[in-house]
Amino acid sequence: MTTMLPIVPSPGRKRPTIRDVAREAGVSYATVSRVLNGREWVSPEAVRSVREAISRTGYTANPHARSLATGRSGSIAVLLTEPQHLLFEDPNFSVLLRGFAQALSDRELTLILMIASTPEERSRTIAYLSGGHVDGVLLVSPHFGDPLLSQLVKAEVPIVACGRVLGFEQLISSVMADDRNGGRAAVEHLIEAGCTRIATIAGPQDMVGGVERLQGYHDALIAHGRTIEPALIVNGDWSRASGAAAMRTLLDQAPDLDAVFAASDAMADGALRVLREAGRDVPGDVRVVGADDSGLAATTEPPLTTIRNPLDRIGEEMVRLLTELIAGRTPLSITVPMALVVRGSSPA
Repeated sequence: MTTMLPIVPSPGRKRPTIRDVAREAGVSYATVSRVLNGREWVSPEAVRSVREAISRTGYTANPHARSLATGRSGSIAVLLTEPQHLLFEDPNFSVLLRGFAQALSDRELTLILMIASTPEERSRTIAYLSGGHVDGVLLVSPHFGDPLLSQLVKAEVPIVACGRVLGFEQLISSVMADDRNGGRAAVEHLIEAGCTRIATIAGPQDMVGGVERLQGYHDALIAHGRTIEPALIVNGDWSRASGAAAMRTLLDQAPDLDAVFAASDAMADGALRVLREAGRDVPGDVRVVGADDSGLAATTEPPLTTIRNPLDRIGEEMVRLLTELIAGRTPLSITVPMALVVRGSSPA
């Protein structure tokens, strides 16, 4: 058996090119280009041949040359429109970022994190994105009515959002969890457990996740002949502090409540702390259900029943959709299901 050793360029030898790789692999130049750019319409055999040829020739991509040849930067912006502190406080962001980083790395694309929560940051962001520095945008936490959205569309940069963008459904592709049915499943679980006074700490109503999870709460109550009581609904902003404040308000407005559906795990954790301070046993006196099944959910006291938001899959799908948009495909939206995860804060 003959062992093929890598062909290492000598100091005086020119740098291997894509054509060298194509000749070594026995495929066309176009096939090598498609493999290097992560295109999907290449056979597994061709991909394997090209990768083996890359290893033997010692070929490495020249990002500058590729950019000149393709008109692309090889960079993708992950755009967060929330204040910077939420990047570290909300565990969902870290899960999404990890998924983005892996999916982009697999495609040899560079991740650029951008935060645009103030007017000054928005102006700098639009100027940068309009300058051709990135090939596309992964948009996290879009808010309805944010002027940044129309500016992004005018910049004609391919965009995929995490969650449907209210008012821009036909212009901005999105990947979202089935928040409405997830919220309904959470409240159905509480109804089946015998709870009669079910409150909710809703998410922001200028974000589709907040709107849809609240609608799921309404759906479940109406389906069971329950009345929608304004005193049992308080809004938060996804954070632990807002969950605590909302729980205090709920205890004042409806002291006889026996269950709470919080639209995020962080808000549920805040509610758990306030209930504990008020001497309410969970789940004996009040059952609590959160949302997202973030890393926080299993660490609360007691561990949190929650609806799982498949953020790892959402991140992968967002990157896949964005690369298709960049390649010229039509914008579309994808919805992925959520699932109830039962723990100690509301056992079966």
